[in-house]
Amino acid sequence: MKPDAFPVTLEGWLSRIEACHPSEIELGLDRLVEVAARLPIDLSASTRIVVAGTNGKGSTLAMLDAILRRQGLSTGVYTSPHFLRYNERIVLNGVPVSDQQLCDVFGLIEAARGDTALTYFEYGTLAALLVFSQQKVDVALLEVGLGGRLDAVNMVDADIAAVTTVALDHIDWLGPDRESIGFEKAGIYRSGKPALCGDADAPRRLVEHAETIAAPMYRNGIDYQFDQSADGWNWSGVGAKGQVCHYQNLPLPVLPLANAALVLQMLQFLPYPVSETAIREGLQQARLTGRMQQLHIGQLQVTLDVAHNPEAATYLASQLDAKTPVHLVLGMLADKDIESVVEILKPVVDHWYPVTLPVPRGSSAETLTAMLQRAGVAASSIHAAPSVKAAVERLQVEPPAGRVMIAGSFFTVADALALCSGESS
Repeated sequence: MKPDAFPVTLEGWLSRIEACHPSEIELGLDRLVEVAARLPIDLSASTRIVVAGTNGKGSTLAMLDAILRRQGLSTGVYTSPHFLRYNERIVLNGVPVSDQQLCDVFGLIEAARGDTALTYFEYGTLAALLVFSQQKVDVALLEVGLGGRLDAVNMVDADIAAVTTVALDHIDWLGPDRESIGFEKAGIYRSGKPALCGDADAPRRLVEHAETIAAPMYRNGIDYQFDQSADGWNWSGVGAKGQVCHYQNLPLPVLPLANAALVLQMLQFLPYPVSETAIREGLQQARLTGRMQQLHIGQLQVTLDVAHNPEAATYLASQLDAKTPVHLVLGMLADKDIESVVEILKPVVDHWYPVTLPVPRGSSAETLTAMLQRAGVAASSIHAAPSVKAAVERLQVEPPAGRVMIAGSFFTVADALALCSGESS
């Protein structure tokens, strides 16, 4: 494809890259590394941080980003998926990249790839690395899309690598148990570089892999600890030279505390000083779309959360007050462990609004209703709707007492965000 035939809009480019590869996912780095070698990707001026894990990747990166920017460092953050705009995936100093920036780097990738087919995610990964190279960011913060060892992001040699949690998810790709999945996620660790694990029950194979490649390991509950106090929370861990470090009475973040504790241990290995003031202010300011996010849709106050697997549902349940009635709009992908999510949330949800997600992997409101009934939820507590919009409209007619949650898939939260912004039809 000649440059003069390239798409001229981001929408055109996204349509093209969606059609470039027959599969949504193709794990493996050979094709990607080959194309990357033909591109002006150079992150030698940046500290490279790679984060993998079943849950908590986005929260970890959001807090890191907020703290580092409060310190005055320039950052580039790459995450996925997006909610409303593709630009959300690549963020420079807190601002999503422009359509033109994306079009420019997509053009470079298209010219370099030749006959090599790239997946949608691989295009995005190369685009992020090009943008961060061009901007020479102080810190590049990269979220693994799936697993670790064979994920596109793992073409980057991390200066600091962290695995947030290890739970059963994507078992068709990563393996049937935590040990297999832990090994895949440990693939982001590098010899001689800090290897962190925020899971208090780190899989044996993850730890063994770090030992095999001589990556110094730092584990939640072993090398660093944290506890909540009346005034906030306290943290102690290990400094870059092996010294003991402490922080007392830190402000509680909006995002999960376990991820904040992991962030503090990661900060110890940066080649830049990070002040306690930057840490305190960053923790207070860090927010993440779709994670216990409060907003209004019209006059209806709602809380959004991407509780799309059992581990995420467990965290959501811990944040709900059993004394306050909870009305949950739930939309899920059919290939997720919906039954476990329902069982975890059942004790804290009073009224259920199962909805249909109109995407290829989406579950229907009828299927969710049947699962709720099998789980013992009373029919009078189930209010099925054909869409997130329809469920919200029903709740808006007579706003209920208590708390309205919209949770489940990224698509569920995206539909709610579209309603909030007026983009939903």
